[in-house]
Amino acid sequence: MPFTGYHFPSDIILQAIRYYVAYKLSFRDIEEIFAERGIQVDHATINRWVIRFAPLIEQNARARKHQVSSSWRMDETYIKIKGKWWYYYRAVDKYGDIVDFYLSQTRDEKSAQAFLRKAIRTNGLPDQVVIDKSGANARALHHMNVKLWKSVISMLNLIEVIDVK
Repeated sequence: MPFTGYHFPSDIILQAIRYYVAYKLSFRDIEEIFAERGIQVDHATINRWVIRFAPLIEQNARARKHQVSSSWRMDETYIKIKGKWWYYYRAVDKYGDIVDFYLSQTRDEKSAQAFLRKAIRTNGLPDQVVIDKSGANARALHHMNVKLWKSVISMLNLIEVIDVK
């Protein structure tokens, strides 16, 4: 991480970002926590750190993520984030490790396809995907299999779709 040239050491910067990302703390709350520990840092500085370094930390973490199994469970749910409702698409492997996630304002085939493309680009092609009776997810997987079938290289690598419920 390129922390050179900053007034604070890298462990302070990383701790501030961790507090913001891992817990529901505001920048002012983090400023207060640091002040209790004798570290004077302004909330606006913490905001700049999060904007500057959080994407780099995410990119670094994704690069170090271990391989997931080839059997996925895919689902979506409706969640509220900062007062706004979103569809949260998520896939876990057969051991319960998170494969990937995706936030969308709509619950449709296009969003399910975008999630699948993101998950496959990051983790490779699964052998099997278990889904509920969601029509959008089933159509997105069918669309992905049609694309794989048309590809000469991937003809034998179709995704097995298993419906539950």
